[in-house]
Amino acid sequence: MQSVKLITGARLFCASLLLSCLTGCSYLLTPSVEVKLEELESGQYKLDPAHTTVLFKVSHMGLSTYIGRFNKFDATLDFNPKQIKKTRLDAFVETASVDVNNPKLEDSLKGGTWFDSEKFPRATLKTLSVEPSSQSGSQFIFNAELTLLGVTKPIQLQASFNGGADNILTGYYTLGFSATGTIKRSDFGMDSYIPMVGDTINIEIYAEFQQQ
Repeated sequence: MQSVKLITGARLFCASLLLSCLTGCSYLLTPSVEVKLEELESGQYKLDPAHTTVLFKVSHMGLSTYIGRFNKFDATLDFNPKQIKKTRLDAFVETASVDVNNPKLEDSLKGGTWFDSEKFPRATLKTLSVEPSSQSGSQFIFNAELTLLGVTKPIQLQASFNGGADNILTGYYTLGFSATGTIKRSDFGMDSYIPMVGDTINIEIYAEFQQQ
């Protein structure tokens, strides 16, 4: 009986020691994030898809907000914190990667009534200009062109740079970035089932960019 207690105690001690080591490692691996815009590193950046989310939200019958996402996308960022007006973001999503956690509905969304993914496989975003937002020093307005279903319209993204740090797990200096925007889907010819399915689409982007 005494030996069983000793073995159990040893196991608990080892488990506790392992947990302490893992906790210590997580602190060591967590970078010191610089949040001052002027201290961030300028240069060419490429999207880290593994740490990026692209969401869209739309009203459903006025009863709820329906949320979807795209799973395949890419972007480049030419970032200049000291001359932010020269910063440029270019991005695309593959519309056939639409994900609403409902395979049958996803097949419908890829069809001609909605994204028509076979004919228009990508929606693209191209920055035209960047200007400071009055809200804070790290928030900006990206004036851009969105091309969807072969139609190009202006769009504004309210963007924030959340900070930058050396990520020792990847070896890249990394920027944190988020943005929100709104479009009218009818502006791009996607006008089926309005107002049962809302015309206003809210877009949310949460991303990390790696310096090249």
